[in-house]
Amino acid sequence: MPAEPAVQPSRNTRPPAAQAALGVGVIVQDGRGRVLLGRHHSGTWELPGGKVDATHESVAAAAVRELREETGLVVDEASVDVIAMVHDVIGGINRISMAAVVRLASGAPEVTEPHLISAWHWTAPGELPSPLFDPSAQILAAWRPDLGVTHPPAHVLRIAPAEGRT
Repeated sequence: MPAEPAVQPSRNTRPPAAQAALGVGVIVQDGRGRVLLGRHHSGTWELPGGKVDATHESVAAAAVRELREETGLVVDEASVDVIAMVHDVIGGINRISMAAVVRLASGAPEVTEPHLISAWHWTAPGELPSPLFDPSAQILAAWRPDLGVTHPPAHVLRIAPAEGRT
């Protein structure tokens, strides 16, 4: 009787070693075109945002969640426009930051994490304060290259807008 062929394990039996972190930075614009920035206790200014949860959470859902958790502002996931992916490397880990834009008709941000952010301010894009948190600077530069935002080197992949959205 011939020997049966050896069964080869599936290539995906073990997940790859983690080598990347995925986050989202949210550019929130008010009715006057100003951008929402938070003053971190470290002295930098930053956009709302954070990590995308490893729970099958979408980038848009993470943007909505982080915005609500950090500012108390509530938006619908459909109102989030993901415009770019920014990629850099910190400490040997690929850092992937998704740039998202949300436009608000109204709403007042609250300091919901006072141990991190001391205040939220609306700022005209041409009058951005410094220093900016590096990932926030990279996202703002991807959004509006014309602003001349200084930031650490990063690869930027622009994402085409969804059909019918402006």
